[in-house]
Amino acid sequence: MAVWNLGSINIDNAYRVPHLPAAGETLSATSYQQGLGGKGANMSVAIARGAARVTHIGAVGKDGGWTVNRLLEYGVDTSQITTLAGEATGHANISIADDGENQIVIYPGANRMVSDDMIGAALSAASPGDTLVMQNETSGQNYAARIARELGLKVVYAAAPFDAGAVEAVLSFIDLLVLNEVEAAQLKTALDRDLTDLGIANIVVTLGGDGSRWIDVSAGTETHVAAVPVVPVDTTGAGDTFTGFLVAGLDRGLPMVQSLRLATQAGALMVMRLGTADVIPDLKDIEDARFG
Repeated sequence: MAVWNLGSINIDNAYRVPHLPAAGETLSATSYQQGLGGKGANMSVAIARGAARVTHIGAVGKDGGWTVNRLLEYGVDTSQITTLAGEATGHANISIADDGENQIVIYPGANRMVSDDMIGAALSAASPGDTLVMQNETSGQNYAARIARELGLKVVYAAAPFDAGAVEAVLSFIDLLVLNEVEAAQLKTALDRDLTDLGIANIVVTLGGDGSRWIDVSAGTETHVAAVPVVPVDTTGAGDTFTGFLVAGLDRGLPMVQSLRLATQAGALMVMRLGTADVIPDLKDIEDARFG
């Protein structure tokens, strides 16, 4: 099988600060680092490092050629990334506090210029049983989800950055929904429905330091997967890493619980590292960590 990721590509500008700035406050950063980011790029790298085959569907500006090369170096198929003239590559300015918390401002740029034609051309090479994964940082999500379902692909939606309307628009196409507990509460309030009444077969809710829970709606069961206790350095990209490894595990045929444990371990390693896509762990890193 294979994974097709309709996802954002960002240039990340990361600033280390003593604390997150308050309104009107000016802070001097203690360090600066530029790297590859964006929820989509992070997930593509995580999927590749989780030993699954992944093709990234997206767009960059002329300033983003190095980001495409970096994805290719990390094992991602970049043949479906389009370079657009006259538009900047998406970018994110990230403030990272000493306690590991972060604050992010994103300019979407080329990520919001992905056309239906680009998506259709990419998915024409997909096979039934493949997986489409999406986040809420690009255009074309509704079209991609519908085409993927028609082609017999499994559809995974990571509901971030959260927007209830964006989730509702693709509900009828989703096989697996991944969201955190705050987003889960917001979605329940916005739609006035419990998660089990959304018509989605499988839902994974991440719980931060408490791990995650898998709701198997078809079976009427909930399964809790415990977190791995670590001291966080930087939480940026941890959720994307979790989702990417979860998708990779499922694509490789691993059971849901085993995939969730793998994703949990990958996410734990990720919060111990400073950076985004460039520092996402691989399977050997997880094995060497000996989480048990």
